[in-house]
Amino acid sequence: MLTAALEAVRTGRFQRSLALATAGGSVVTAAEIYLEHDRAGFGNRMMWWPVLLGPLGAGAGLAAALDARAARTVLPLVSAAVAANGVQGFWLHLRGLLEKPGGWRMARFNLETGPPLFAPLLMGMVGGMGLVATVLRREGDTPGREGS
Repeated sequence: MLTAALEAVRTGRFQRSLALATAGGSVVTAAEIYLEHDRAGFGNRMMWWPVLLGPLGAGAGLAAALDARAARTVLPLVSAAVAANGVQGFWLHLRGLLEKPGGWRMARFNLETGPPLFAPLLMGMVGGMGLVATVLRREGDTPGREGS
């Protein structure tokens, strides 16, 4: 199985698969974020950013799977924005936990009842998948002529 995966990376077949995984991950992540942020009443306007970036990530991933030029241009830009938003969300969630009564003195309670600390990093991982897909060799590219 590992040999087959390495062969897919070497021949360029994995690039399209990872772009499609980025598209699917963007949809699922945005839907989950929407539900969680809606439950929180979208109390901060920043909560809309990951919801809006989700469909953009899905579109970029799908376009990259279908078109080599999109894989070199659109996917890296959108994926970088998605990854950066994941890091930003981690910071905002951490800040939200610190602002809860007791802060780190009540860390266990605040982690269980406050904003999910590690959830935004999942969004960052989706963006990271897209960034990795942009640097992988694409099927049909000859070595030394990637993305021509």
